[in-house]
Amino acid sequence: MASDAFQSMSNQMETGAGFIAALDQSGGSTPKALRLYGVEEDAYDGDEAMFAEIHKMRARIITAPDFTSEKVIGAILFERTMRGEIDGKPVARLLWEDRGIVPFLKIDKGLEDKADGAQIMKPMPGLEALLAEAKDFGVFGTKARSVIHEANAAGIRAVVSQQFDVARTVCAAGLVPIIEPEVDIHSASKGEAEEILKAEILAHLDQLKDDETVMLKLTIPNTDGLYDAVADHPRVLRVVALSGGYSTEEACTRLARQPKMIASFSRALTEGLAKQQSDDAFNAALGSNIDKIYNASL
Repeated sequence: MASDAFQSMSNQMETGAGFIAALDQSGGSTPKALRLYGVEEDAYDGDEAMFAEIHKMRARIITAPDFTSEKVIGAILFERTMRGEIDGKPVARLLWEDRGIVPFLKIDKGLEDKADGAQIMKPMPGLEALLAEAKDFGVFGTKARSVIHEANAAGIRAVVSQQFDVARTVCAAGLVPIIEPEVDIHSASKGEAEEILKAEILAHLDQLKDDETVMLKLTIPNTDGLYDAVADHPRVLRVVALSGGYSTEEACTRLARQPKMIASFSRALTEGLAKQQSDDAFNAALGSNIDKIYNASL
């Protein structure tokens, strides 16, 4: 990627008004996403057909009239989507060149079993090669997800330490990592876990070098403004929020109380969309979701 394009993407991520669309459902979450879209499992046979269906859904979203940089400033892609094409053009290039949207790539391979109240990421063999490939495709950054289930200091420490190790590898490849240590919205100790998480994140941010810039994707916190200090850190480009299972309405209401977070929603973005809808109905439903999430991100 040319350095001027990278700088333009960086500027958009740092100051752009809008949100990041999460279009990165992987093998485990794709059947559920398709069911919500009105495609039952008996409608396709095998993984290839399943991924073909989800690619059609994503292409329909990306080419919709309201899916532009006016309100959507970035989009997170699944590996197969990055390697795929829409209208004969690689998806990451189409996003940036035709829609003005900064492309990111989901790089994690799923979660390990729960330990110390948290789930760290599975190993990522071939990560450096994948990052080089992503850069060739014109991808700006990456996203990797862990999950915190309870306020266990050891588990949270393990999650954050692993996330920053991966982030340094991403930075070394010339990309910007989105660090996503999700706190389960159903956790009985969610607020306490978020306080521990904030302290761990700030400690690791202070250890980054001047040429290492990161973003963070965090569950909308119980305490309004909790992550303001994270957003203001000189090594942080932007802090974005995940919807975490909240409805679109609740996620937007909660996010609107966080002045230094913008949205990066997945399920909330696609709520109410169906394969069976006419293009007019589909575009209207998607446009309504985009407007709600955009307004909550301002």
